[in-house]
Amino acid sequence: MNTHLKAALCALLVLTAAMTAIPRICAAQEKQDMGGWETNSPYNQLYSPVERDEFKGVVSDIREVVPLSGMSPAVALVILDSGSELITVHLGPRWFIDPGRMGIKKGDKVKIKGAWAEINGEDIFMASKVKKGDYFEFKVRLTQDGTPFWTMTPEEFARENAPR
Repeated sequence: MNTHLKAALCALLVLTAAMTAIPRICAAQEKQDMGGWETNSPYNQLYSPVERDEFKGVVSDIREVVPLSGMSPAVALVILDSGSELITVHLGPRWFIDPGRMGIKKGDKVKIKGAWAEINGEDIFMASKVKKGDYFEFKVRLTQDGTPFWTMTPEEFARENAPR
């Protein structure tokens, strides 16, 4: 993809961010080594559509975690759910998500969709979408099958984030 087309796509994605928070696809598409975040990686294979679920809670922390040994770091939320349980929610690779610009902060009330998985004996939640309020969504995977946005082509990504 030429530089001008990539710049135009990035500009379009920034404009769309008013309705939907959009991860940094521009940096992701240039990434050669995905650090264990590839489509069929052991980590991404943990997202099972059969385990899809959703819950509500309050963001109590935003952390950087390493999901599996050897992977590049991830951005994770720690959510206090309505039952007073702390749930670790993996969003995606740190090189794809900028925690300071994703539009989610400590204290936010959120609704999270995704799938449960077990990593090193701990139940974690692999997010596909984080919704805040009536109009804000931060999407990182397709809910139905768990396809990560960081593995999509710019065209697929733009199609998924087009205003509906």
